[in-house]
Amino acid sequence: MLARHYTNDGPGILTGQPTGTFAIRGNLVGATSNADRFAPQGTVRFTGPGSAANPQLLDSVRVEYYGTLTPLNQVANVTVADPRLIVIKPWEKSMIAPIEKAINAAGLGINALPDAELVRVPIPALTEERRKEFVKIVKQRGEEHKIAIRNERRDAKELIEEAIKGGELAEDEGKKALERVQQEVDLGVKKVDEVIAGKEKDLMQV
Repeated sequence: MLARHYTNDGPGILTGQPTGTFAIRGNLVGATSNADRFAPQGTVRFTGPGSAANPQLLDSVRVEYYGTLTPLNQVANVTVADPRLIVIKPWEKSMIAPIEKAINAAGLGINALPDAELVRVPIPALTEERRKEFVKIVKQRGEEHKIAIRNERRDAKELIEEAIKGGELAEDEGKKALERVQQEVDLGVKKVDEVIAGKEKDLMQV
């Protein structure tokens, strides 16, 4: 039996957060295997700032916590106080300064404002120029997602060819599996394009 699992997590739109997943699983047994047992699956989700506060904007932020870079939501509660303000309450007061530093260094176009108990993150209104900048980032991240999906196609092709060569998959079934892989890749790329278009539309709405 040949069983492998490839996972690729690409950066999320605007946040850099890994949110896209393209998984390939193979469970191929001898010459009786069929293409249905080799079923690539692709899902893509992009998140990023719009005109209102959204905790997901901070998903990519990693805070140094006892020497380890840790997701922000694992060291603090992140909530929306009003449409223009995210409030972060660390579980340990000593984390206020590291959280402020991590957010301000994340390149998200926002600034953290700390006090004795909390870190506040005001969300500025997006100017037209800023909206266009975000659209460029969206498209760039989208291309990165598509490259990741195509890289998985390469890995899947190698996996299938190994299975055929090792006698674990009949040649005709291998051909069917490759066709299924290509179909899933095409669907994945199409989904990325659709999400990019939707995000661009959202960003440019005033």
